[in-house]
Amino acid sequence: MSNIAIATISSSHNPRLASYQLFKRSLDVFAATLGLLLLSPVLLATLVIIRLDSPGSALFSQTRVGKNGRLFRCWKFRSMHVDAESRKAELMDVNEMTGGVLFKMKQDPRVTRVGGFLRKASIDELPQLWNVLNGDMSLVGPRPPVPSEYNQYTAYEKQRLQVKPGITCFWQVSGRSDLPFPEQVKLDLHYAEVRSLSVDLQILLRTVPAVLFARGAY
Repeated sequence: MSNIAIATISSSHNPRLASYQLFKRSLDVFAATLGLLLLSPVLLATLVIIRLDSPGSALFSQTRVGKNGRLFRCWKFRSMHVDAESRKAELMDVNEMTGGVLFKMKQDPRVTRVGGFLRKASIDELPQLWNVLNGDMSLVGPRPPVPSEYNQYTAYEKQRLQVKPGITCFWQVSGRSDLPFPEQVKLDLHYAEVRSLSVDLQILLRTVPAVLFARGAY
């Protein structure tokens, strides 16, 4: 899997980043391992329910663009019918996401019955704990785009890829899909500027009510 070239921006050396990244990685490994163990009954039950609900594999993998343009395989529970990607083109005219880069619909016809619940409860994202354990992702960081979305980014928007992608981030706890794409980028770049262990912990704590109340989840 080849990587995507990404324009770099200059940044001043920050001596605290080395220790922060060490603690961040330690937290990622600990939390992802603990999460996979504690949530194993939920993971197994979800696998079975998806298979019973609709034809196709219960797990879905997709190429995503990570830090500095590195491509990786991102894992999710399948929440759509198996022909979802081929049907995407016919739905682009009804894209509800402001900004035109991302595609979002509140009533996406490609989502399965079980998939709608998985998305609202964010259960579909749980397999990404494996990506965190592998080091492709972090618990906290910008959401990784697919290559087709990345190819539409401006140079300004590409700067968000200089931070390791994560499962949750500032805009995930500030409205999620209800936020326009330019606002999402602004929050991602703000995170890159202020990131620290305390900021990560704040975002993780704010993720709990965001998931429970399913704000902007669809």
